[in-house]
Amino acid sequence: MRVRLGVVSYLNTRPLVEALRTGAIDRDFELIYDVPSRCAERLHMGETDVALIPAVEIGCGRAPYRIVPSVGIISNGPVGSVYVVLNKEPEEIQTLALDRGSRTSAVLAQIILARQFGCRPEVFFHPPDIDAMLKRADAALLIGDSALTLQHYRILDLGEIWTQMTGLPFVYACWTGRPDALTSYHIDKLIESKEKGKSLIPNIAKDYAAETRTLSPAFYAEYLTRNILYDLGDVELEGLRRFYAYGVELGLMDAVPDICFYI
Repeated sequence: MRVRLGVVSYLNTRPLVEALRTGAIDRDFELIYDVPSRCAERLHMGETDVALIPAVEIGCGRAPYRIVPSVGIISNGPVGSVYVVLNKEPEEIQTLALDRGSRTSAVLAQIILARQFGCRPEVFFHPPDIDAMLKRADAALLIGDSALTLQHYRILDLGEIWTQMTGLPFVYACWTGRPDALTSYHIDKLIESKEKGKSLIPNIAKDYAAETRTLSPAFYAEYLTRNILYDLGDVELEGLRRFYAYGVELGLMDAVPDICFYI
């Protein structure tokens, strides 16, 4: 039986799965696409075996999860697609509308507003329509592909502020699943897919530009090469643990999850 793989349906995840999707490398996975929060819900409910889930969800399984080594969705500086869009000065924000797409970004936004700007706004979830969000709130969190095309708005790039604040990268998501879900063969294939996918970024950018007809292939290639990183190492894990510590400190998370790798 093939491994059911929950895949985030954003541009920035395509390099991790393009080689699997196209058959450029052999695979034994069924790819199931959704937004990050739904990928996490499906994993928690047993509808997938492994999924690319928001980092904040790693500790939310019925049994302890493991993560695939060496692979993640990461920024080290500006991320270019995780923004708090402002109606007023950051220090004056009292209400914050949150994109439902990723709970990690929702927690990150609140950490940065609290630690950097001294505010703890009332938050609520809202469909990702920036103008509608800003009609109801002082600021809005927008993530993913819809954030790439934001223009003429005043924004805080949360990846950039995180790295300025901590000196560390930020880890948005990891391949995560039950301990028995992957064999060493599957783990190697997910790592191989990442490495192959990085070489496919020019083609991914070209295809996405043709699909959306919004921005140029060069823009998307730059985003996937400079803003989004895919290699999960020791310094990235230090950033992840710092995020968990801040989340617990502010009461946004119950506990710091254990990080256990597939081997």
